Amino acid sequence: MEKQKLPNSTLVLVMGILSIIGCCCYGVPGIIFGAIALIVGNNSMKVYNEAPENYSDAGNIKAGRIMGIIGLILSVLLIIYMVWAFNKLGLTWEELQDQELLQERMEELLEQYK
Repeated sequence: MEKQKLPNSTLVLVMGILSIIGCCCYGVPGIIFGAIALIVGNNSMKVYNEAPENYSDAGNIKAGRIMGIIGLILSVLLIIYMVWAFNKLGLTWEELQDQELLQERMEELLEQYK
C-alpha cells in the first residue's frame, strides 16, 4: 500500500514559518499563526499516531509545531517587552495614537536625559 501525505502537513509547516515571521509585526500575527500551527498540528499528529504506517510527512508536522511554539514564545516575549517599555517610558495609548502628542512626549523624555 502506498503511503499518503498527512492532511494539512504543508499548512502546519507554513503556519509555523509565518508565526516566526509574524512575531516581528508587534507579536499579534505570530500568536495567531502559532496557535493555528499548534492546533492543526496536534490534530494531524493524532491522525498519524492512529496508523503511522499509512502516512508520510510526519516530519513536516513536527517541524511546523516546533516553529509554531518558537513563534508563540517570541511573540509573547515581544508583547511583554513592549508593554514594559511603554510603561517604563510613561507613554499612554492616546500618545501612541496621536503623532503630535507622541513627538512632544519623546522630546520631553529627551530633555530629561540631557
